[in-house]
Amino acid sequence: MWSVVKTPIGNAPPPCRGIPNEASIDQFNRKRRFKTQEDCDVLKLTQLAKKVKYGGNPEHKKNPGDFGLTPPSGPRLGRSLCDDVDIFRRRDALDLLKSGLGKGLVSDRFDGDWPKNIWSVTGDGKPVEAQLENSVLGTYHGYPMPESDPLASEVLRRWKDADV
Repeated sequence: MWSVVKTPIGNAPPPCRGIPNEASIDQFNRKRRFKTQEDCDVLKLTQLAKKVKYGGNPEHKKNPGDFGLTPPSGPRLGRSLCDDVDIFRRRDALDLLKSGLGKGLVSDRFDGDWPKNIWSVTGDGKPVEAQLENSVLGTYHGYPMPESDPLASEVLRRWKDADV
């Protein structure tokens, strides 16, 4: 049985009603929760790390790197860019996924064998988040977490704690 740790997500405004404006839009998914370290099946996560794949999303790329996406890049206003945290190679993105699985930074929600989200931290200390794209293949796409995301600081804290 998986247990849920409810992590506070700050003082985000409630979802807006009526005409949206930038200040009132609740842009972060409130369903994101970490699986507790005690409830992580290390063996299972290690096995998943051997099978996980990185698909990518052109909306998070200015420089297409070696991701082989179609279109190669298509940055969208309001989307964080992998370029901002120097992720230009598929191999680097995949290594971040594997590291997050290895440290147990996964969500409490699963689709089949795969966690809906995996979190990791770049070598420069930037938190990144990956979302499950395909639960049959175990394919994810990821992006940097903005500092305004209340979960970003929790990712950094848990990452550091996992090293202790």
